[in-house]
Amino acid sequence: MTTFTSTLPDELLKNLNEMAGKLAVPKNKIIEKALQIYLDQLTRAEYVKSYKLASVDENIIEIAEEGMVDYLNQLEL
Repeated sequence: MTTFTSTLPDELLKNLNEMAGKLAVPKNKIIEKALQIYLDQLTRAEYVKSYKLASVDENIIEIAEEGMVDYLNQLEL
């Protein structure tokens, strides 16, 4: 594991210390979990953006429609 050093605003550090005390969890574990959740949300936001762009891309729509026709033809067999 790599060590990472950073600075935090005083109020945020105070809140982190309080929560770590309440939960009896090390501060670094709270930061790890919070960062993982945040990065997952960013990834999801990228997917949403790409799906929105695809929904107005005529080439993507055409490919999807062709795929659905093939799929429906397979179901009818």
